[in-house]
Amino acid sequence: MRNFFILITTLVFIIACDGNRVLDKYTALPDVWKKEDTISFTFESPDTLKTYNMFLNLRNNNLYEFSNLFLIVKLNTPSNNTIVDTLEYEMAYPNGEWMGTGFSDLKENKLWYKEAFRFKEKGMYQINIQHAMRKNGSIKGVDYLKGITEIGIRLEDAKSNK
Repeated sequence: MRNFFILITTLVFIIACDGNRVLDKYTALPDVWKKEDTISFTFESPDTLKTYNMFLNLRNNNLYEFSNLFLIVKLNTPSNNTIVDTLEYEMAYPNGEWMGTGFSDLKENKLWYKEAFRFKEKGMYQINIQHAMRKNGSIKGVDYLKGITEIGIRLEDAKSNK
């Protein structure tokens, strides 16, 4: 019992000492991610004089059927400007093994979104994420994407990563 208490205390201390983190938010997904479903995160702009690294955090399990992932990500600014990116991420190694961290069939991936990004305006920002997956040779997108369990965003202070 004493060892268990020491383990839990150590884990809490390690997690709490994440000095780079400015923002970390997650949304759990249902059994499938529908093509028309948008995952949104709204947050207040951090310091407009600093730069930040932005990540998309994604958790997937063995039900995910693809070795890559296409996402359409829209960043809406307080002045209603929109920055749209179509992103592709590798999710598996050539041998089929999942990338990411985790001990079971659930893997977590920290995916680069924007490097050394500066929030030029104060106010509320919104990130909207949709999947853009399709099967090889198909024009029609995948209606129901299985295996993605959670999506998150993370902001880190870019200067403290150097």
